[in-house]
Amino acid sequence: MSQATQNALRVNRRTASYRKWKRVLRNWQLYVFLIPTILYFLIFRYYPMYGLQIAFRNYKASKGIWGSQWVGLRNFQRFFATADFWQLLENTLAISVGNLIISFPVPIILALLLNQMPSKRYKKIVQTVIYAPHFISTVVMVGIIFLFFSPSSGIINHLIVAFGGQPIHFMAEASMFRPLYIGSEIWQGAGWGSILYLAALASINPELHEAAVVDGANKLQRVWHIDIPGILPTVVIMFILNSGKVMAVGFEKAYLMQTSLNISTSEIIATYVYKRGLLNSQFSFSATVGMFESVVNLVLIVTVNFISRKVSDSSLF
Repeated sequence: MSQATQNALRVNRRTASYRKWKRVLRNWQLYVFLIPTILYFLIFRYYPMYGLQIAFRNYKASKGIWGSQWVGLRNFQRFFATADFWQLLENTLAISVGNLIISFPVPIILALLLNQMPSKRYKKIVQTVIYAPHFISTVVMVGIIFLFFSPSSGIINHLIVAFGGQPIHFMAEASMFRPLYIGSEIWQGAGWGSILYLAALASINPELHEAAVVDGANKLQRVWHIDIPGILPTVVIMFILNSGKVMAVGFEKAYLMQTSLNISTSEIIATYVYKRGLLNSQFSFSATVGMFESVVNLVLIVTVNFISRKVSDSSLF
């Protein structure tokens, strides 16, 4: 490459950099709005990563993080060797994967059905009804579950008895914990989750439907050939994001639904971390378990995103 060419490239780079900063200064108000978000992530997301080293130390609160003994991977070896490891992993994956497979399609189906409703007034009423459970707190939701499935006063058991069956103590049956957890998740979150897909459906060009009607396509054919392809990129992105939360089953709901009789299926990684870390003051060990959970989630989201990028045109990054 000649000296003149190199000089021309430097000038072009300087010109491009000058134009970029000129655009930033021209729209500086927009960048100011980014400051609270950037500060939030720096303070509450990135700065706490400093404490991850607790997982590699024998942490003592009196000595602080840097004063505690460095033990390397000893805590991880201890966690993988414990008798609880495989049970925790099985319970966590059974709930999260089951929730992903069963509840993920429900908001999509709801959005497709709502989009086909001809009456706008009836559509709004249905949307309000199915959105409402999202605003119920987790504590109240678990209270409703205990009330509805009570062996003595629950409406579900009253129906079972009315049809000639025997009352079932649902919260004392280990096998019933996962269906109750996943079912309540669907009831509480499906309506709210359909909002994103309704927005994606609203962005589809209505002329496509008009042309399909002229060609004689029925509603099912229009849904299959127009609506579903139209929201497919959104579905892929949401699936990738949900795949990254496979190991992150909500602590609060699982802990509140947990009883001494269903603990064999309700004890998940999140509740285990709480009990070992805060109740038993094993901070290093609980940090190890939490870090293992986060690393698995990171690997899953990167893997699913890579596969999605290879087989389709949609990916998260």
